[in-house]
Amino acid sequence: MTTDQQKLRAFESQIRPWQSQLSSGHRPVQENWYATIEQTRVVHAWEESIIDGMLQTADYARHIFLRYAEMRSSPRDTDAAVHARLKRQAMLHQPGRKFHILMWEAALHSLICPPAVLAAQLDHLASVMDVDSLELGVVPLRAPLKIPAANSFLILDNRVAVTEDWHAELWLDDADTIATYLKVWNTLQESAVYGTEAQSIINRARRSVSSS
Repeated sequence: MTTDQQKLRAFESQIRPWQSQLSSGHRPVQENWYATIEQTRVVHAWEESIIDGMLQTADYARHIFLRYAEMRSSPRDTDAAVHARLKRQAMLHQPGRKFHILMWEAALHSLICPPAVLAAQLDHLASVMDVDSLELGVVPLRAPLKIPAANSFLILDNRVAVTEDWHAELWLDDADTIATYLKVWNTLQESAVYGTEAQSIINRARRSVSSS
């Protein structure tokens, strides 16, 4: 095998197509994520379209899984997938971990679920802001941005960056790529607000859902 062929095979191994990942439903994917986060001490996450999975309620997660199962025609193991996702959230309360999560304000308004479900999700989001392991930042819609608020991604212990596309999940472990994603995260963080300011944005989104 030539060097170029080896590089191509290594790159292809980092692409995890949804068609094969979801052949048995969402539960196995969520269980794999549980094992991955269990081995991780520091997570940096950016989410621009929905509430981050570590902070989702059961009902909110259920609607997310149903939407994707319908779009990708994958098996509907929704309850098992929800259980696996929520099991991961127990790690928020384990000492020695840190979750640096950034979300765009638009994610707080996304009606991927019924308004009542989103309202309960926002209530939950507000309630977890004081968890010691969680540092939650919100990028306001009107905040000046140095770069576009593009696709979601995670950085795990600075050892791998994971991002999703419509066809596949990409696991990228070369140092230059991880450094690029961390630079993107840090740049987005410059536009974020925390603490009471973030709480105010969440509360405003909650009132907006109630009045719609």
